Amino acid sequence: MPDTSAQPSQNPTDYLVSGDFIDSDHPRVVAFAQQHRVTGEIPLEAAIRIYLAVRDEITYDPYQVGPDPRYFRASDCLAAGSGFCIPKAALLAACARVIGIPARVDYADVRNHLSTEKLDELTGGNVYIWHSYTDLFLEGQWVKATPAFSESLCERFDVHVLEFDGRSDSLFQEYNQAGAHHMEYVRQRGVFADVPYDTILADFAANHPKWLYHRQDLEDPFFEHCPST
Repeated sequence: MPDTSAQPSQNPTDYLVSGDFIDSDHPRVVAFAQQHRVTGEIPLEAAIRIYLAVRDEITYDPYQVGPDPRYFRASDCLAAGSGFCIPKAALLAACARVIGIPARVDYADVRNHLSTEKLDELTGGNVYIWHSYTDLFLEGQWVKATPAFSESLCERFDVHVLEFDGRSDSLFQEYNQAGAHHMEYVRQRGVFADVPYDTILADFAANHPKWLYHRQDLEDPFFEHCPST
């Protein structure tokens, strides 16, 4: 069932402004988006280019999770060069907004049938709540794009590389290339103009406490050398 707390605006222009987590006005995000833009290309072409940049240049790291807001924010994900699905989706949305494409974040609970034993032990099973992807408004319609897994990661785990053509939804496939179950969407959470950090944090604490707090007793080297601006 959809999360009824999500009351998305029907006006695409409402999804062009910067947010606390989809911080499209951050200089780092602006520079990254502009770096991957080609003069004169149409929005659909620009969206595909930005999607590929976030998908393949920002490493997917499911262990880079913690309660601090920086684990969920687009500009921090970009500074670190990696992140899990929530900040990567936020980064894609932020970059899209920089170049004038309305974008929002979408969420679902998923069952990853190919998850590793180590990660399952950390998260408490193979169902991950609040998995995130991005909705982009292109050619008069919303389309879904999932920038989490890079091409190299997909090849490593023998799953299909998620492509995005700007006209149809790009979501995780139900099966991998060998025909084994891969990803199952078990609950839709809804769409949001910005990352619903407080709600996600509370739900992670209740459902994935070990995953959320596994860095608490350690020095966190991940952000140690990241620029603060």
